[in-house]
Amino acid sequence: MSLSSLASLRQALTDLRNDTMSVHAFSAAARAQDELLQALPPAFGPVWHQLLDRLESSALFSEESCSFSQRDLLDSLALWLDKAELRLASAS
Repeated sequence: MSLSSLASLRQALTDLRNDTMSVHAFSAAARAQDELLQALPPAFGPVWHQLLDRLESSALFSEESCSFSQRDLLDSLALWLDKAELRLASAS
């Protein structure tokens, strides 16, 4: 189930990058991944939520403001997904 959750989040991230999903919809889907977060080491949860908080804050500003780069945040979310997938694969 956790790997399918990762696949769903990857697709949602792609949709967000392609402007076919809003930040709000992505964030809601991403925050609903309790089962995935429970399958990962505890340190993954706070990082995920911090990235989502920053993404939500970035949506309040223009595309690229001096404080937030939405593109960098999306890259960080993708990196988190990569690391989560590696961790889950090594645990199974």
